[in-house]
Order: sequence, then structure tokens, then C-alpha cells
Amino acid sequence: MSLQDRPRVLCVDDEARIVEGLVLHLRKDYEVHTALGGDEALKTLKKLGGASVVVSDMRMPGMDGATFLHHVLTFYPDTTRILLTGEPGRDAAIAAVNNARIFRFLTKPCPPDQLKAAVEAGVIQNRLVHAERSILKETLIGCIKALIDVLAIANPAAFGRASRVKRLAMEFADTLKCRDFWQLEAAAMLSQIGYLSLPTQLVEKIYCGEPLTPAEKTLASGIPDVAMALLENIPRLDPVIQILAALKWTDEQIARLGDGTIGTGVRILDLVLEYDALITQGHSVDVAVQTLRRRAPRFTEELIEQFGKHLGAGSGKNEARVIALKAVQPGMVIMQDIRTHLGTLLVPRGFEVTSLFVERARNFGPELLAESVKVVIPAAKAVTA
Repeated sequence: MSLQDRPRVLCVDDEARIVEGLVLHLRKDYEVHTALGGDEALKTLKKLGGASVVVSDMRMPGMDGATFLHHVLTFYPDTTRILLTGEPGRDAAIAAVNNARIFRFLTKPCPPDQLKAAVEAGVIQNRLVHAERSILKETLIGCIKALIDVLAIANPAAFGRASRVKRLAMEFADTLKCRDFWQLEAAAMLSQIGYLSLPTQLVEKIYCGEPLTPAEKTLASGIPDVAMALLENIPRLDPVIQILAALKWTDEQIARLGDGTIGTGVRILDLVLEYDALITQGHSVDVAVQTLRRRAPRFTEELIEQFGKHLGAGSGKNEARVIALKAVQPGMVIMQDIRTHLGTLLVPRGFEVTSLFVERARNFGPELLAESVKVVIPAAKAVTA
């Protein structure tokens, strides 16, 4: 196994000689990192982007092992947690099991073979969790994509926006090194599903920021309830639902979420939704970003600055073309509204073409299919398009 492929293990103890001993026994087979306390360990995990296994002492000043491992569970739920303690008392065991859901107890002094066996079991457990999560992600995302493709026919404005938001959210998450963020991807795709309950004309009014009548406001206020009713019975979708539900929270509530999966997902999705609304209402990119800066307490100044840099860095990456509608291919992004001669919206600006759409477009009629449309071809597809 190469050095880069070795599982990452973090050893935490307030005594330097203890962590040095752990490293001595584990460094041959694992990429071992150390920290002399819970606060330092959390900073190390954030810098590393997580670890396969964390081995932590129980009795440490400032933050004990059970509390630290509870934070690990919150921010890095896939990481296998092992508690190392010299005093395996009942209270410590109860706290660790109930709050941190530890995988193994080890007592000091721990024989090297027992330590290595526990860490290896933890690595295997971590791989199993990742395999299960990968299958779950692929299954859920596949089902959601199929659902969105079908529902796009019923409300193209809403699901055109979902397509734009998902693409921008995932591109931004990638620049933040939040890769394989399936919870955010699913939440972005489902962010507009509540608009299914509204007429297409009303959805367009909402997106364009036009004034609503009292009756329309009443209809629009029920959007979150419709979304939750549609999603709450889908198994294993809890983190996605938590992200969507938190979009309605106050700035203070969102701040308390921290930097874990839910907190990061909420901030990215909320930021992108607000940006898309400003752009749809006719504001320039610069004005939109400047407007977002006024809401720094909600998104954080750092995230807004990174988003502004991301938008600037993205210019020139994609190729713009004008082609006949009949020539569009999956992956292209249509950059203008396409309507029938009666004014009915068929395809909204920002819609990402799918295979299902290409099939559906064959029914638009020869005149509409011959019309020229502006499309953007993402850099990854521009070479072959």
C-alpha cells in the first residue's frame, strides 16, 4: 500500500509521551496524526478533512474524550471513534456510549497488538460506512434525478431554477473542497419541489420579484409545507430535509449549526438561492454579490468573499454558442427562455439539458426546433460537443 493510500488515524491525548507511543505502534500501517487535546484535535480534523479512525483519551483538561468524540460524531459521522482510558468507570462508559457512540473501549496501558487490532477493525468499519453511504447516495440521487426530470415537464420554471441552483451550488462546493457532497446536491435539486403546487405563471412572478396579490401570497406561503409533505416519507433523506428546513431559520439559528454537513450545506444552498433570485430579477453579478455582503451575519463574510471569487474565476471556463434547438445535447445549459407562440414557457433560462428533455423536445414541432438558442457548454463537455 502506498503512503497516500494508507488510512488516516488521529491520536489524541494530553500527554505527549502517550501519543508518541501510539504513533510508534501505528505509523507502519497508517497515516498517523496527533493532537494534545480536544480543541487542537478538532482543528486538525478540519485541516485534514476528517480521518478514518480517531483514538482519544478520556480524561483531558478542557474537553474530555466523550465530549470530543461527540463533536467528531457531529462533524465527521463516518469517522470510527475509539476511546482510550485509564479509568474505565461506569459514568465515563455511559457518557461515551450515549453521546459519542464509540466503536471500542481501550484501557491504559494498551498492548500494541490490541491497539492495532482495534484500529484495523475501526478502519474496516469506516470502509463499510463509506460503502453503504456510496450506495445510498447513488440510489437517492438517481431517484431524485428521475423525479426532477419528470416534474420538469409539469413546472419548467421551478425545475429550471433547481437545475441552475444545483449546478452552481456543487461547483462552489467543489472550490471549497467539499467534494462528494451528496446531501447538498440532493437538497439543491429538491429545493424547488414545493412550487409544484403553484401555477407556472405564479412561479414566474415569484422568481422575477413581481408584487403578489393577497391570494397569491397565501398560496406561496404554503410552499415549505408542500415540500416537507412530499419528502418526509422518503427513507434516509433526513440530512437533506434538515438542510431544506433550516433555510427558513433565523441568522442566529443558522450560526449555531457550526461547520458540519448540515451547517455548510444550508449556508451554501441559501447563498446560491439568494444569488439566483437577484440575477433572475435583473441584477448584475457585481450588484448581486454586493447585496449578499449585507447579509454577512447569515452567510459569513468569508463564504461570501469565496463565492465572489468563485464567480469571477468561472468566467471564460465555459463555451457559449448559438445553435438550433434541435441540436442541443445533454449537459448543455440553455441561456434564454423558450416559449410557444402563445407565450407558454417550455424551457426556462439556465435549464441544464437532460436526455429526457432531448426526447421530449422532439414533440415541440419543426418551427420551434429550428429556432436558434443560446447555450453554454461546460468546459468538461466543450471539447467533445
